[in-house]
Amino acid sequence: MAATQTYSDQELIAQLREGSESALSELYSRYWDKLLAVAINRLGIEAEAEECVQDVFLSLWRRRHEIELKYALSTYLWVAVKHQVINRLDKRYAKRTLQTTELVDETTVPSSEELLLEKELREQIAATVGRLPEKCQMVYRLSREEGKSNKEIAEELNISEKTVEGHVTRALRDIRSDLTLLAPAFVVIAILKEL
Repeated sequence: MAATQTYSDQELIAQLREGSESALSELYSRYWDKLLAVAINRLGIEAEAEECVQDVFLSLWRRRHEIELKYALSTYLWVAVKHQVINRLDKRYAKRTLQTTELVDETTVPSSEELLLEKELREQIAATVGRLPEKCQMVYRLSREEGKSNKEIAEELNISEKTVEGHVTRALRDIRSDLTLLAPAFVVIAILKEL
């Protein structure tokens, strides 16, 4: 191996093409530390950086018969490490994105218990609205179910906007008091925000 230390990079590449493992070892010892420092700087994880540099040398060995360098070997190796780093960072990003997507999917799919609770709460709301005085029911339905503004309701029913606000306030107060018997306050508040 001492003999290979005196060879230039071009001579070592020529020997590498012929299958010389000692030429690969010499290139490895010449460039390992420098390439590792670059990979650690970009990846931040030493073990991953070591794998990255190891993959570059493994690729160099596998492709030894077809290597034609247009530039210095050091340039070839830096570019190879750069591509390895980019690939690994892409995989990290894809993995993180997938985990985030899975987390979002899990949190947005309601459980059967949540669906059952929501159904019970909606039934309770319907029952409460059914017990309201007729005018109050009408105003509530126009406001919440048809999405009309207080002004539109006032014009349609020929009443003042203050009266509309009073009916909506009463309906929501009655619904809130009935729902707190079924569910915790934070759930009731969340449901009422949807109304």
